[in-house]
Amino acid sequence: MNANIDISNVVLSSERLTLRAFNQNDIMDFYQYASVDGVGQMAGWSPHKSVEESLDILNKFIEGKHTFALSYQGKTIGSLGIEKYKEEKYSDFSSLQAREIGYVLSKDYWGQGLMSEAVKIVTDYLFDTVDLDVIFVAQLPPDSQKKIDKRKKIFKLLSKYNSKEFVQIPSYKTAELESWIKQQAKSKDLKLSDDVAAEILLQVGSNLRLLDSELEKLKIYSKDKAPTKETVKEICVTNEDLFGFADFLIEDNKAKALVEYQKLLTKKHPLEILSVLHTLLHGKIQIKANSTNHNADEIAKIINMHPYRVKLEMQKLKNIPLKNLVKLKQNLTNAEYKIKSGQSNLGVDKEIEYAILQ
Repeated sequence: MNANIDISNVVLSSERLTLRAFNQNDIMDFYQYASVDGVGQMAGWSPHKSVEESLDILNKFIEGKHTFALSYQGKTIGSLGIEKYKEEKYSDFSSLQAREIGYVLSKDYWGQGLMSEAVKIVTDYLFDTVDLDVIFVAQLPPDSQKKIDKRKKIFKLLSKYNSKEFVQIPSYKTAELESWIKQQAKSKDLKLSDDVAAEILLQVGSNLRLLDSELEKLKIYSKDKAPTKETVKEICVTNEDLFGFADFLIEDNKAKALVEYQKLLTKKHPLEILSVLHTLLHGKIQIKANSTNHNADEIAKIINMHPYRVKLEMQKLKNIPLKNLVKLKQNLTNAEYKIKSGQSNLGVDKEIEYAILQ
């Protein structure tokens, strides 16, 4: 359900920004960025044609009490609204406190990481102070002006580890999964016997993205030879390794999580670990969010997961607040953004490590 929000007396600060309620003195700064072509369209509205139009909307911001003004070096350069989400579209969240955020930034300040900074301090405020369970965040349309420079080395690295998406095959359909493994291996000119395909499934699990990644690794290691069951056991990361790592994270056992992370780094690139961790957390969030109104069998049908695994996950998540899961995923998403945008001052592995230790 939509939580009650009133930010009229709230002031948030970061290293470069101050977020506060709008006031009448913001009118000229507001009109200056809202009248520029290409700014409002990013949020679904047309450029303002007059100061009067901007003043009318500014007054609505003030009366609504849910829109922050972004102040940078004494100038108002954008807005961040804590909007109501469509409850009828997300009925499974009816028992949870939620909101949606949307934002606009002056074109003069694009590409400096300012909006990412603003989103972080607002989501921290909403989770930690307002005590929201869920925050919906709007995404840029694929054809927006914000493009990734494909010439950059980091883009090529990300493309290698994080460009493929696969439909999910339920874990109980072992024959279908083994057939998929063999077909995927064939597409990579990798020959697999039935017993090796079965061993890969047993070792790695049913996550198709992870399976594809491990097949790539087997291809490189085996060269022109057909891999054996012993090769699979030696080379492939086990699903238990990744599940254990994820479990330590959600239990907030950072010391053990860090130990497991270091072990995983000996077998997998950090971006591969991040990719699979996103998938695991997505499933856990879905289970936790649906557990209030649905039983395990119903959730299994909703998210296409084996009922037994759903039951196990529900037991593990029983005392874990949903907002903790969401915040962990948010930290990982922020780390991924810094890596992708080239804003990280740390190595890829250290950026992810910092995210899991927050």
